[in-house]
Amino acid sequence: MDGKAIRNEARMDEKAAEKTIKVIKGPADIQRLKVEKLMKNPDKPVYIPEQKKAWKPKDAPEFVRDVMGSSAGAGSGEFHVYRHIRRREFTRQKFMSYEDKRRKLDEEYAQKQEENKKAAEEATNKKRAKRLRKKQNMKLKKKQEKSKTKQKKQMSKVTVMVLIPMLRKQQTLYDKHNKQF
Repeated sequence: MDGKAIRNEARMDEKAAEKTIKVIKGPADIQRLKVEKLMKNPDKPVYIPEQKKAWKPKDAPEFVRDVMGSSAGAGSGEFHVYRHIRRREFTRQKFMSYEDKRRKLDEEYAQKQEENKKAAEEATNKKRAKRLRKKQNMKLKKKQEKSKTKQKKQMSKVTVMVLIPMLRKQQTLYDKHNKQF
């Protein structure tokens, strides 16, 4: 070649674009940058960290050796050991009472949710039954109205068939009566 190096300008533009300084002004910018980083390679699996386990104090020791407590005859270093064990036990008891209280609250909440669900189900069933009764009553009314109109039509036909001849007869009688006077 002529001593000229072949340059891939497209790659250089991408690298130059990557090297631009991005100023982060707030948490939204951090989130945006994280999303952009994820979207650069959508085939790459995303690491989703597992939820941290709840803190739990150490179990109580089965046997504590040579602890004199704060009584007379204890060395100056024994008191600190005693105090530390006592504090740890108080923390453990406090945690146990907190867990018990939380468990009771969770049970109460679950029970209340169940009661609300039953109440909502009962109300729904009651309203459904009412809608169905109303629907059946409407169907029955329509049926009765149809039968009434049918009867009226039949009655009107019958009355027309019966009344017309009667009216004609009366008319003729009336006419005959009027002619006599």
